[in-house]
Amino acid sequence: MKALVLGCAGPTLTDEERALFRSADPWGFILFRRNVVSPDQVRALTAALRESVGRPEAPVFVDQEGGRVQRLGAPHWPSYPPGAVYGLMESEFARLGARLIAADLRAVGITANCAPVLDVPVAGANDVIGDRAYATEPQRVAALGRAAMAGYLAGGVLPVVKHIPGHGRGNADSHRALPVVEASEAELAAHDFVPFRALADAPLAMTAHVVYAAVDPDRPATVSPIVIERIVRGHIGFGGLLLTDDLSMNALSGTIGERAVAALAAGCDIALHCNGVLPEMRELAAAAPDLAGEAAVRAARALGLLEHPPEAFDPVDERLRFEAAVAAALANRPASTNPLVSAVAPAQGDPTEGRARSDA
Repeated sequence: MKALVLGCAGPTLTDEERALFRSADPWGFILFRRNVVSPDQVRALTAALRESVGRPEAPVFVDQEGGRVQRLGAPHWPSYPPGAVYGLMESEFARLGARLIAADLRAVGITANCAPVLDVPVAGANDVIGDRAYATEPQRVAALGRAAMAGYLAGGVLPVVKHIPGHGRGNADSHRALPVVEASEAELAAHDFVPFRALADAPLAMTAHVVYAAVDPDRPATVSPIVIERIVRGHIGFGGLLLTDDLSMNALSGTIGERAVAALAAGCDIALHCNGVLPEMRELAAAAPDLAGEAAVRAARALGLLEHPPEAFDPVDERLRFEAAVAAALANRPASTNPLVSAVAPAQGDPTEGRARSDA
């Protein structure tokens, strides 16, 4: 089994994809909007992905945050608010929103969600995070993130906290360019790292393709052994399974294979590749090592959380309660106290939708 999570190109598997997955045996898979048509189709696709590797427990991931980042949407799935709206509500509704999303995902065979977002935006940062964040106060982000994590786990879905150790201060969209953060390590520890340290017991986390100049001025966190050892595993104390953010993003340099080798050598456990481009996946399959050692232990520990069935739940009544609470929060929101939701507008383009590299 390879230390990989891979995507696919469309709503059904091609013969070439089946053959690659059968031979490469990636640990898991990830879906994007291009892979989603209807509940029956997604259910068939997740089953086909697992059949291709012969492992019914193989995790299937998705990004279903709500707001701008929601792969499963209308007309078959309900819309969810962006993270910042939860910042207007009691923590129980962050848990409830996550529990509802988990019910949607489990129904179609998806068992891991790349959420909650624990990034803490600062004034002047690139808006790639923006209203995806719960709040601008680290402690508030931590509390809501903790509630959401509990909701996902109660619903039988693995949460993936992101983007460790923090993307909120980034000065660029890492899908397009490499962000560089100039804040001191002390400032980062007092602000950006706080939610991740509070949720250090999360089962999985996703890295930030961000340079923290005070820690390692030469490499983004994903490929920096200094950031991963000293900050992620050290100061933050994260002990779970560490996934890279998408290796096909333009923040990273080198070939796809070189990126994977560098990330895994730096201390990441799993290399994530999202765009479904077959030649790149073949390159990754040749470059990535088997999942072994501490990484394999962490992976097994994470999957062990899915061995018990989801907690009992009434999705109809709870969804009505959730929607009423969201409507009330938006209707009563202060005009200017929370800059993330001072003017919640219709969702703009998804900044995370599995782009291929511009030079590919």
